[in-house]
Amino acid sequence: MDYTITLTDTQVKSLEYITDDPKNWITNAATARAQIATAEIITKLTTYCNENNIAIAIGEAAQVTQAYDLGVIIKFGSATSTK
Repeated sequence: MDYTITLTDTQVKSLEYITDDPKNWITNAATARAQIATAEIITKLTTYCNENNIAIAIGEAAQVTQAYDLGVIIKFGSATSTK
């Protein structure tokens, strides 16, 4: 999935102070944070499935989807989950 962001000249110059490739730095930051969230989701799913004798899906993508399907997690800002 592609996302587009707009930075001011000052923001670009500021990023160029810390990296030679601002686009790559931004992509790396988002990718790293997504991986942290994936690990958190899988931990929650594993706990839920173990407590409720539910088979855990195979693979990270399937496990994240299963966590949403079971109501273990919800999208940020959505109504509060009952799980």
